[in-house]
Amino acid sequence: MDCNGTHHHFRCLHHGDDSSSKLCVSLVPIFNHLEEEQMKEVMATAKSISYSRGESVYHAGNQSASLYIVNKGKIKIYRLSEAGKEQIVRILNPGDFTGELALFNETIHESYAEAIEETEVCRIERTDLHEFLLKYPSISLKFLAEFSNRLEIAEKQATRFATEKVETRIAQFLAECIDSDSQTKEFMLPMSRKHLASYLGTSPETLSRKLYEFEEIGYIKQKKHKKIEILDLEGLLSL
Repeated sequence: MDCNGTHHHFRCLHHGDDSSSKLCVSLVPIFNHLEEEQMKEVMATAKSISYSRGESVYHAGNQSASLYIVNKGKIKIYRLSEAGKEQIVRILNPGDFTGELALFNETIHESYAEAIEETEVCRIERTDLHEFLLKYPSISLKFLAEFSNRLEIAEKQATRFATEKVETRIAQFLAECIDSDSQTKEFMLPMSRKHLASYLGTSPETLSRKLYEFEEIGYIKQKKHKKIEILDLEGLLSL
């Protein structure tokens, strides 16, 4: 989870609005290096779809044949344990995408994707993307970079679950949310506490209790609107 990712505010509108199409594609990392005409070509194949809060984008077991790019809103990607417990893999914000594995081979989704607020996405079919990958190989390099990043995050997350206490997982997550370019150590949590607890492999009650304990010790200060300020980073990372 990249807490410091810029939340791009843009909309992919229906075909015909060139300025919106250009803006949408230019803000997606896998396409933002393309020339204007190339971006228009990509956008011409995209379909805009809206989802209500709680509506499924896709289910585990569904055929995976499209790339989904978030324009507006948020989508949670999660898996279910054998006991039916939800484990969040990541939260997609505007500019993020999912379904990329379908670009390279026919497969089925292994996770679930669900809108957690009013959400709009651009969907691009695998057949269209294959043409772009052949025509513009630089897109493939962007995908490989994203795969590498996600693999690193997944491995780090798996290691944390296996070896670290819950307070350590929470502390490290908070530390990673600090914007290195900012003068302050204040940030807004990138998801609700319920979703954060799932992402960190704990319960909402335990998360709230640990945050309160961190505040009592003087490591952090909890503020309104999901904002947190880290007061003692060294102390927090010593947990």
